[in-house]
Amino acid sequence: MLKVQELKELIKALDQSNVNELKFEQDGTKLVLKKQAAPAPAVDKVIEGPRETVAVAAPVVQQEEKVTAESVITKAQEPTTNANVHTITSPMVGTFYSAPSPDSEPYVKQGARVTDESVVCIVEAMKLMNEIEAEVKGKIVEVLAENGELVEYGQPLFVVELV
Repeated sequence: MLKVQELKELIKALDQSNVNELKFEQDGTKLVLKKQAAPAPAVDKVIEGPRETVAVAAPVVQQEEKVTAESVITKAQEPTTNANVHTITSPMVGTFYSAPSPDSEPYVKQGARVTDESVVCIVEAMKLMNEIEAEVKGKIVEVLAENGELVEYGQPLFVVELV
């Protein structure tokens, strides 16, 4: 199974390349990453003349912000102003679980100490249970997601005070 850091590196490499789609398979786990295609220009006006109809495409004016894994993660970390604080974000869209099973204790609670390899939660995506690691040493200051809640890519899950 890919670690979160390896997944971030794959996303970054795809973003910086001319490749539009990346398929990766390792130990029975398959990953497909695709870049979004640019939207097609919209037909804005139809001008009718006496004998023919001419469709005129108005220029599509869009401000595009290039979204990368780093920009999403950086934006998710902006609310924290303390440099000694790290925000653990969701690496994927899925369902957040704070414990390995419904009758088990949560992996971590507010005030718990974590190491860089500590599992802090599970994000279920497409029936796969993905263990999310803290990736830093510190103390859980705040748990931002509720058990069973749907989480988005880059959504803050935990705030960790670095040690």
